[in-house]
Amino acid sequence: MIRRIARLLLVLLLLLAGMLPVSAQTAGASDAPSGQAVRLAVGDVLQVVLPGEDSFANTVQIDREGRIELPEVGPVAVAGLTLREAREQVRGILAQRFRDLSRFNLLLRERKLLLTVGGYVRTPGPVELPRGANVQQAITAAGGLQPGAQLDRMQVRRDGRPITFDYKRYLDTGDSSLLPALRTLDEIFVPVSPLTGNVEVPFDSGALTRQGDAGQDTPSIRVFGEVNAAGTFAWKEGMTVMDALMRAGGVSRFAGTEQVRIIAGNEPKLFNLKTFLDTGDARLNPRIAGGTTIFVPVLTEEVKVGPRVVYMMGEVQRAGAYEVRAGTGFFDILANAGGPTRFAETRQVRIIRADGKTIDFFDLGGFIERGGGRPPEIRPGDAVFIPEKTQGEQTAAWLRVPTTRAVRVMGAVRQPGRFEWSDEMSLLDLLAQAGGPNERADTSAVQILPGDRAAPVRFDLQKFLEQGGRFAALPVIRGGYTITVPEQLSAPNDTRGTWLRQEADRSIYVMGSVGAPGRYAFDAKLSFLDILSAANGPTTAADLQNIRITHRGEGRDRVSRVNLANYFETGDDLLMPRIRPGDVIYVPDRNRNWLETPASNVVRVLGAVGKPGRYPITEGMTILDLLAEAGGTGGTALDTRIVVVNLSCCANEARTFDLQKFARTGDFSMLPVVRPGDTVYVPSTAQSEWRIFFEGFRDVVSILSVIALLKVL
Repeated sequence: MIRRIARLLLVLLLLLAGMLPVSAQTAGASDAPSGQAVRLAVGDVLQVVLPGEDSFANTVQIDREGRIELPEVGPVAVAGLTLREAREQVRGILAQRFRDLSRFNLLLRERKLLLTVGGYVRTPGPVELPRGANVQQAITAAGGLQPGAQLDRMQVRRDGRPITFDYKRYLDTGDSSLLPALRTLDEIFVPVSPLTGNVEVPFDSGALTRQGDAGQDTPSIRVFGEVNAAGTFAWKEGMTVMDALMRAGGVSRFAGTEQVRIIAGNEPKLFNLKTFLDTGDARLNPRIAGGTTIFVPVLTEEVKVGPRVVYMMGEVQRAGAYEVRAGTGFFDILANAGGPTRFAETRQVRIIRADGKTIDFFDLGGFIERGGGRPPEIRPGDAVFIPEKTQGEQTAAWLRVPTTRAVRVMGAVRQPGRFEWSDEMSLLDLLAQAGGPNERADTSAVQILPGDRAAPVRFDLQKFLEQGGRFAALPVIRGGYTITVPEQLSAPNDTRGTWLRQEADRSIYVMGSVGAPGRYAFDAKLSFLDILSAANGPTTAADLQNIRITHRGEGRDRVSRVNLANYFETGDDLLMPRIRPGDVIYVPDRNRNWLETPASNVVRVLGAVGKPGRYPITEGMTILDLLAEAGGTGGTALDTRIVVVNLSCCANEARTFDLQKFARTGDFSMLPVVRPGDTVYVPSTAQSEWRIFFEGFRDVVSILSVIALLKVL
């Protein structure tokens, strides 16, 4: 016993010190006798241990084909093997790609079930559950059952053979033995109840209850028409008509309560519900027998007449026949009819007397404005008619609408004018009344001028219509307001005077090397590229790397630089500036006077090159790019002694560069750093030391030749 304890302590110390190989450390997790006898199945999660190979850090799962996908190897079939057999098979395959497998191991991390749930569930399809899960967990993973599923005939299909079980009984008893044990690759099928029919409709158990409670073998009654819950209901001994109507939820507000039909056998009868409710006489509420049909007609099917009826017609909210009593006046009847509509011509109210020959006129609008006088007397049998305000009448009588009740709509609308205002109207109602904006309207800057000398309000109607919003966000309109819809210019860059109609705080200025410089209209939807495109884009001589934008109206004007050429190369939208109204875009010319460019922003290329001059340098350019811009070195260039004078850093410094050596080696580390402000000088061969010596030697030979000739003479 003591020796065994000492051995365990030694193993523990080796594990803590990291001295034990990984294969030995992990063997305990997978080499247990019980683990070795288990056969691997679809859904099991394995861990390939191969220290030093990061691609094996993640676990792998046995797919529905019984394979695992290994990096740099591909699929390996392991389903049905024991863990030891699978380990040896994977080791043999990895040995073809990897040399050191001394610490390789294959571990079983987790056992899962790969199932398929189909039929009448909310989200049918494959599900993944831990080993040991039951049917209820699988159905929950599939979103649960749909209303109308048949619970007593559910199936688990395994290897093509169905296993039917009663899921309803399991829910009633909680007996888990009623559910079949699940295996990986099982398919659970939930059938639909035969009561749902062959057309899928939303299932509503409440709707089934409201249709009635009558059985097939018991006496019943039928109630339909203007009731709140028509249907077939069980009949009870002693049931009356009122009992049947209450069972159907009572009559609706459109019911003709004086003409209820009761059909029992072949003898229809009428039931006056209104009289019964007015008198309470139980004799007027007859009993009904089983099989009776009750129909409640619509109120409009009746013609309401009587010696105490007044008829309201025309432009009122609720036209109809109204009963009057002694002392009922004109305004009482008008109020019960909901009052005139906003389309009513209230100055021409007509009262047709009961004799049908006499017609009286009443100026309701004038009566309200004057605040005095007596309204007309209304007697039973009279008819009050309020006509509709026609377009001609509205045009001729618009001055009769007080200023405090009128709104003026002007500008780019189809029918500008002065419209009578009502509290339930909004800005959209008024624009619709004016025929809506025309095709030249600028709806992004609708202006509302209150009538109390307040500051005008500008509203972006275009944004509201395109992006939506709350109607509470619409500007509040009152009587006396003026609404102006501005007109878009036919040529946004017109410089002949019409552009003055475009407000400066809604304009963008584009200048320099563009196709059409000028002043352009702007709204929030336009971007930098939109404005540049409206100006016909940059010209061929434009310097796309040095576009300048002056941002005005920010307290202190700010200038930003845009490298449009870099945007065309990368497509990075973050390089695009944000444009606001009032900004100025300037696109410079590449061939502008070189004195306009500061010396600190260019590199001077001098000497034996094709085109000496000043050249701009951008990030990423080298001396090779500059020499190429300058037309390359000439035929007399001494390209082994190119001089780079660095004046852009902390101190003056000169370096030489051997272009021929670079061409032979291709070593880019030989390239000197060139920054803005530096000078690159390419000397000619006439300035080389050998050429100077040769010229001097040629001169000496010439002198000696002359001296020798003189001696001969």
